[in-house]
Amino acid sequence: MALFSVEISDADVPRVLAAIAANYRRPEQVPNPDYVDGATIPNPDFSEEEIEGPENSREIPDPANAPMTENPESTPQFANRMVREFLLDNVRSFEVSEAKRQAAQQASENVNSVSISDPAV
Repeated sequence: MALFSVEISDADVPRVLAAIAANYRRPEQVPNPDYVDGATIPNPDFSEEEIEGPENSREIPDPANAPMTENPESTPQFANRMVREFLLDNVRSFEVSEAKRQAAQQASENVNSVSISDPAV
């Protein structure tokens, strides 16, 4: 397998990574795959002596159960993936355009082999 690489000055790497992250909209947070809607935990401040209600409930929302979490894909990993996707998108775009061009050319050449005559002549 061939290796395609580019060199970036060490001093410029943070700028390049920040630019790719911004231009391709890398999210700082992503949906939490472990999130459970409505998850609760026992309320450590619940008092049996007080009336149970909003200020004194047996269960409280689980503070560890957040719908969003920090993005596990680092900025360098994200940039690497975006560069690979950029290259794949370019190959796809070129090959689809080339296939369309070739198909149109073939269809144009094939139309000359169609025999159409006027039965009244």
